[in-house]
Amino acid sequence: MTFLALDIGNTRLKWALYDEARPGSHARAHGASFLETIDDLADGDWKQLAPPSRVLGCIVAGDAVRVRVEQQLEVWDVAPRWVVPGAQLAGVSNGYDHPSRLGADRWVALIGARWRVLSRGEPRPALVVMVGTAVTVDALDTDGRFLGGLILPGFGLMLKALEMGTAGLKVPTGEVVEFPTNTSDALMSGGAYAIAGAVRRQYRRLQARCGQDPLVLMGGGAAVKLAPITDLPLEHVDSLIFDGLLAIGAAEA
Repeated sequence: MTFLALDIGNTRLKWALYDEARPGSHARAHGASFLETIDDLADGDWKQLAPPSRVLGCIVAGDAVRVRVEQQLEVWDVAPRWVVPGAQLAGVSNGYDHPSRLGADRWVALIGARWRVLSRGEPRPALVVMVGTAVTVDALDTDGRFLGGLILPGFGLMLKALEMGTAGLKVPTGEVVEFPTNTSDALMSGGAYAIAGAVRRQYRRLQARCGQDPLVLMGGGAAVKLAPITDLPLEHVDSLIFDGLLAIGAAEA
């Protein structure tokens, strides 16, 4: 009874095959492909895999990409199920005004974060920060209720906006430093500290709301750049989406 988990973002498809849908399981195989190359999965990375019994996916890339992935899965004659946010799932309740409008990736990451909290013992609040094309900063209270969150432009979008809206500023190749003394460092540092400030602000608000220090979990491609400057105790976790898919799969078994 193997379980294939799919995490399909705006630029890449990441996959992992597990013996079963059980949180904390180690993948027997895993990989990633850029969306431009997913039409080769059936004859490439997936060709040597044992046919999965279940396929559960989280997708934000749109219907056209979803159809292409489903076509690749036809070789196994297994229909995937795609996570759709709802009012409650796998121990997490959704406080969004319209629960179905919450991004599937945010919903699944929150479920993964809740599992990580509970796997350590006593419940506590959690702040889930995903740093990608966009940055999301989402708050879970002690009872596993999603209180709400922020969406900010990621590094690339923020810097591209500056380049388009001002004369003479180009997307920088600089570094994040405390007191920039050149324009490239100033642009890079400004974007990074803006995001870090938003994270710190939500941390303090969640801390005050719950009366307890939140667990901060940060993932995404640019997390390595952001983590050192947040000045908060945090954990860099790349597997929150897979953690959430495993928790959902176990809850639905």
